Amino acid sequence: MESPVLILGIDTSCDDTSASVVADGRRIFSNVVSSQNEIHKKYGGIVPELASRKHIEMIWPVVDEALETAGTDPERLSAVAVCYGPGLIGSLLVGCAFAKSLSYTRSLPLIGINHLEGHIFAAFLTDEKIGFPFLSLVVSGGHTAIYRIDGYLEYAEMGHTRDDAAGEAYDKVAKMLGLGYPGGPVIDRLAEKGDAGAVEFPRPYLPGSFDFSFSGLKTAVRNFIKAGNGDFRIEDICASFQDAVVDVLVRKCEWAIKETHIKRLTLSGGVAANSELRRRMGAMTEDRDVDLFIPPVSLCTDNAAMIASAGYFHFINDRFSDMSLNPKARLPL
Repeated sequence: MESPVLILGIDTSCDDTSASVVADGRRIFSNVVSSQNEIHKKYGGIVPELASRKHIEMIWPVVDEALETAGTDPERLSAVAVCYGPGLIGSLLVGCAFAKSLSYTRSLPLIGINHLEGHIFAAFLTDEKIGFPFLSLVVSGGHTAIYRIDGYLEYAEMGHTRDDAAGEAYDKVAKMLGLGYPGGPVIDRLAEKGDAGAVEFPRPYLPGSFDFSFSGLKTAVRNFIKAGNGDFRIEDICASFQDAVVDVLVRKCEWAIKETHIKRLTLSGGVAANSELRRRMGAMTEDRDVDLFIPPVSLCTDNAAMIASAGYFHFINDRFSDMSLNPKARLPL
């Protein structure tokens, strides 16, 4: 039996320091994530300087733990894959510098991975096999976009957010309501106890386009709160806001399915952990006889396993980086 292709993935794109060892792009041997939520929540959002400093502190122990948990060492690795963008530039610098150092000192191939590409390949870490072509909705705190995937490393963007990402809107609305950071999980939890029809917030459908826009919805929530309309409970505001976001995300995917006639859809990114989005997307795809692939919640938020998985497909297609690899805060897929 041939030895597996072992890829060490590293992700420091935002505020989580993560390292993972994945075999053959699908089998997770380890996936270590060091969260910085406790550091940033008192500020109501991520402080880039604090994030990068914490990455410097954690990158070595996190990589060591990933290798130890996987029962391997650098000599047995096939390559090191690192997220080089998009993201916070200071945070990305830490991961890229570490990966390049490891690549150089251990003579390992270096693979630069786009963070969005990583989210797409998170779906490949499930037990199910995904055929081509498929559609992919990547929805997180920094990104909201629909892609058509025609093969390994063959991506075409169909639509993206024109302003706020969905996850960013969640965080900002949570801050308006005094719910703390991160906002997505707490709004999702409170929404379960609320009435989604209590407040009629706008749905930014942008007819004729697969693009998204959540800035106006966020403003509508702010104006509603400032106006002090009625005696609404926070749970009702959360449920009504979430209903508007989820409705738009599901509707856009439904339009993309109608347009392309593609019967496979993946859902990934931090907002893909949202219980209502998972439920509504599941119902829509079932009605349309579409296969839906959603990673486990632990693989929806930022993690290095998805970077390692994407790195494997670069590896088998001989797509490597050299020591000139530098991080990019903005990096379209």
